[in-house]
Order: sequence, then C-alpha cells, then structure tokens
Amino acid sequence: QVQLVESGGNSVQPGGSLRLSCAVRGISVGSNAMGWYRQTPGKQRELLARITSGGITVYADSVRGRFTITRDNTKNTVYLQMNSLKPEDTAVYYCNGLNKRGNLWYPDHSWGQGTQVTVSS
Repeated sequence: QVQLVESGGNSVQPGGSLRLSCAVRGISVGSNAMGWYRQTPGKQRELLARITSGGITVYADSVRGRFTITRDNTKNTVYLQMNSLKPEDTAVYYCNGLNKRGNLWYPDHSWGQGTQVTVSS
C-alpha cells in the first residue's frame, strides 16, 4: 500500500516562507501525478498544486505565484515551497497521488497525517 508522510509545517509570520516535504512509499513520484492539498476545520480539502509525470505544474488561484511544487525522483519526495505566506494559508497540508477522471483530478490513496502550517503575527 501507499504511504504518504508530510513534514515541514511550522508557525510563521505573515510574509514568511516554508518548504513542505512529502516522503512517498509504494509509488514512484516520477511516474505519477502528485498534488498538495490543504484543509481547515469545516471546509473541504482543497487541491492547491499538482505536477504530472511529465513535469507540468498547475496551481489554484489562491496560491499561484506564491507556491511552487517540485519533486526529487531519487528521494521519491514531493515538495511545496511556500512564499509570501498569509494568515488564510493556515491549514493542515496533505499530499497525494492524483488520477484524472473527466477533466478533474482526484486523490488516489489513503491520506497521511498531514502537517500543520500556522501563519500569524
């Protein structure tokens, strides 16, 4: 089975930066589309960024220009570089493999524990 272990979350001031990591076991990040999600209490988990097996990246409007998704195939790890952080970025962040059904992308595996990001002064 696939295991997803997120790390790197922390408390940071507005305007600060963090880099999140997603260590993956059971699938190759170089052969699968991967994505980052976030979730706050009372809200549905939101897809923020994806990277395809060909290296194409797509971002949600809320994070475009501030967040960057990358991967390291040797380490089988996906990263999310988060810059210019805002209080509304506060959430638990998750990664997952992605499959496309129709014109939408969906998480393909059980969720990891996520990593908490808190942006406040």
